[in-house]
Amino acid sequence: MTLTLYAHPFSSYCQKVLTALYENGTPFEYRQLSNEDPQPMAELTERWPLKRFPLLVDEGRTIPESTVIIEHLALLYPGPVRLLPSDPRAALEVRFMDRFFDNYVATPQQKVVFDSMRSEGERDPRGVADARAMLETAYAWLDKTMTGREWAAGDQFSMADCAAAPFLFYADWTHRIATSFENVIAYRKRLLARPSFARAVDEARPYRAYFPLGAPDRD
Repeated sequence: MTLTLYAHPFSSYCQKVLTALYENGTPFEYRQLSNEDPQPMAELTERWPLKRFPLLVDEGRTIPESTVIIEHLALLYPGPVRLLPSDPRAALEVRFMDRFFDNYVATPQQKVVFDSMRSEGERDPRGVADARAMLETAYAWLDKTMTGREWAAGDQFSMADCAAAPFLFYADWTHRIATSFENVIAYRKRLLARPSFARAVDEARPYRAYFPLGAPDRD
């Protein structure tokens, strides 16, 4: 087995895949993207001209997109933690929750962050307001959904939790989760305590000063 991951430790989508890899102790070569060493990005660009990461290479085959990467790992390199259930109905719930965190937590969170990086005349106040409203709605829905659940899709840690961990982590930095959403806050704490995600968080600590909105002094 020769797995190579092109990723940056501070990226939420990279943390999603790193959590999956660490969860099962899957061996891989880490080609960390950095300004100091342009070679890994050059290799990534040659394989994936869209220049999006993470990117997994498996025995020469290129696999982009974090969800597809995790499904690839679950199918070809399964470990003790089944990140995608074998039961089709249970797997459908995992996939739905994965898409929920991607589309309704990560996407609006990144809208707010990326807008803050624009010059004053290029900013989109209405778009940012809509993104924050989407996060509030997502938090409220998730708070009800997590009633009685330990993990995103039920009792077992899954691909959906690999998505939830970094997206809720950065979402709370960007648009604070209200104390009234007790289930969401408790779930986020469980994710932070999970050794696989805790490792990803620790590896990203040196880069916190680069968070555009200013990283809070917590987590």
